[in-house]
Amino acid sequence: MSKIDEAINEENQQKIISDLCDMIKCRTVSNSDDNLVDWNEFEKFRTLLKERFPTIYSVAEFQKIGKSGIVHKISSGKADSTSDKNHANVLMAHYDVVPVEEKNWDFPPFAGDIENNFIRGRGTLDTKSTLCACMEAVELKLKSGWKPKKDLYLCFSGEEEINGESCSKIVDYFEEKNIQIDFVLDEGGAIVSNPFPGVTQRCAMIGTAEKGSTYMDVVIEGHAGHASAPPKRTAVGIASMVASEIENHSQTAQFTKSVKNLLKTMGKSSQNGAIRFLFSNLFITKPLVKLLSKIIGGELNALLHTTCALTMLEGSQSYNVLPSHAKIGLNLRLLGNDTVEKAKARIERYASKAVKKAGKIGKKTKVSVNVVSYGNPSAESDTNCLQWDNLCNVIHQTWPDILISEYMMMACSDSRHYCRITDKVYRFSGMYLSKEERGMIHGINEKISCQTMIETVYFYMNLVETL
Repeated sequence: MSKIDEAINEENQQKIISDLCDMIKCRTVSNSDDNLVDWNEFEKFRTLLKERFPTIYSVAEFQKIGKSGIVHKISSGKADSTSDKNHANVLMAHYDVVPVEEKNWDFPPFAGDIENNFIRGRGTLDTKSTLCACMEAVELKLKSGWKPKKDLYLCFSGEEEINGESCSKIVDYFEEKNIQIDFVLDEGGAIVSNPFPGVTQRCAMIGTAEKGSTYMDVVIEGHAGHASAPPKRTAVGIASMVASEIENHSQTAQFTKSVKNLLKTMGKSSQNGAIRFLFSNLFITKPLVKLLSKIIGGELNALLHTTCALTMLEGSQSYNVLPSHAKIGLNLRLLGNDTVEKAKARIERYASKAVKKAGKIGKKTKVSVNVVSYGNPSAESDTNCLQWDNLCNVIHQTWPDILISEYMMMACSDSRHYCRITDKVYRFSGMYLSKEERGMIHGINEKISCQTMIETVYFYMNLVETL
């Protein structure tokens, strides 16, 4: 009998799978427009939690915070008389999911069924699986008589995918109540194979920081009119020149703490002698970065640079009408010491340069850069502390002989809000994911293997035992 089977019997394994299936059936699709959200589905999900985890709800203090935040406090029963603050740990996830185009799926996106030992549907990977695993682990531990060493908060938001306010309001609550958060675990890196050239070990990638996500619009005002007599430069033409100017300027490489430690870890573990020597000593030059970007792909470039992706282009709604304005949508991922203000000033310079190249295009023509939403890079989490060591020990307990590395998350998570109250924020999903499975996140045909789900619960049980 395996350690997992010893810790989680067959009956509980079946419950875990059934619980996740029913969570997937809740169509908790978030949208920045409240009118497009079916809030009944969110309430259905919250009701499901109460039904499936009666032990947690019988001992926890429960409250709803913000529009969709749900918080469960499991008390340690211990008062800390040595401090003016109450100390606590947080396990978090989100239960909203991104929209789907059903016509592209091979099965109903909210099927919540099982085929070939895979649980299928939107949210199986992002992140109802970790939310379910967290709840299952705590439920099982409570039934066995376990109590946390410090107050434990299980905090879930239903607006992560739209950068909603619920998680931020939960952090506000901790601040207002003078609660010191000593450890936070959220979604993030997974266990991956072949993480770097020459590295054959599976590696647990723990996010210790994340890039800032910022959306900007570059708006070029032109002259509306009939397309039969166009001016020398149209608004769309100028927009294309601005787009080209932006794409022709990459930012200077930055070696943040998390990236340095990632490269060192990979360098020491690589069986490629040249890479082992260069990366373990961080002899990294711009030509080397360019070379390795070709070998590894765009991820290395993104780890070392602020990136700017041109994702939207808007002009006229008709072929024979000159648009009064053209708009370029930008998605920037800010790294290190870059900020929203610096990035905006940079885009404004590129836009101004492109307009000058275009020549005189009319007194009424204006180019403006508007920040639609913003987020600066998160702080780097501490990796020289008991919390980091404990997390690594739990990972090794669950998956012996695995390599562990910190890394920079390029996507955003709700956990960034906690960085204003603690430097012990870690982003790790506690499961092995193949490259194909990682590609299903926000993609089509999302699914998770039943075995992976059980392993994730086992990881959380090992973690909870230490908290």
